[in-house]
Amino acid sequence: MSTLKVAAAQFVASIDWQENLDTATQLIKQADADGIDLLVLPEGVLARFIEERERIREHAQPLDGPFVTGLRKATEGLELTVVVGIHEKSDNDKPFNTLVVLKDGDITGLYRKLHLYDAFSQLESDNVTPADVVPELIDVNGFKVGLMTCYDVRFPELSRLLALDGADVLVLPAAWVKGPLKEHHWQTLVTARALENTVYVVASGECGQRNIGQSLIVDPLGVPLAQAAEEPATITAVVSTQRLTDARRRLPVLTNRRFSVSPTPRPVEAVSTS
Repeated sequence: MSTLKVAAAQFVASIDWQENLDTATQLIKQADADGIDLLVLPEGVLARFIEERERIREHAQPLDGPFVTGLRKATEGLELTVVVGIHEKSDNDKPFNTLVVLKDGDITGLYRKLHLYDAFSQLESDNVTPADVVPELIDVNGFKVGLMTCYDVRFPELSRLLALDGADVLVLPAAWVKGPLKEHHWQTLVTARALENTVYVVASGECGQRNIGQSLIVDPLGVPLAQAAEEPATITAVVSTQRLTDARRRLPVLTNRRFSVSPTPRPVEAVSTS
């Protein structure tokens, strides 16, 4: 039996990237001291804006900018793998919403968000460029890990594609916006993506004035292993191959399925939320 110690850390992002880098660096140091193998930080924590969302464009940084460079330095010499969300400069004036995977000072994986949050009177696409590539799995100590970001959790096709590619664990950095029923949606969807694919889900939600926090780790049979509330916190759990094997033996949904899922994204359609 192989195991993996995972953690999801949530905090209140500042408009100051240096302050967020300092917070992330401290969380990395603490995770390393605690023997964590995989640390998941929230979505878009380079900088956060409650109003004036268009400022995302001004504050985005390239992958070789000071924020990611600082995080790479923070992981040098560590066995820990870190997943963190940033806004990454693109070839146009709208950045990508990007997950960066880091280990021992290197970028070992990337995922640019496919499903932009054009819902509940929000239009992420006003300031962010949608990607169109399903992310490759990353390897963390022999476990295959799939990458998703926030609103992606509402689209079961992506998690199913990652599970069929061989994912044992799905990570979900998020900044889940507060609102009526939104906490219920978050808990239901994170649990459903784990249960319907018999995978672990490690979901890290930014907390603060705008977002709910409530980071959550769920096992392959939909059992919540750890959950945070609305304040800054780090939650941990142990992922095991034994539990994965047992869940998939008892609930062979990936074998029983009758429909395939295409890895080719549909064109992005214009959305009005008015």
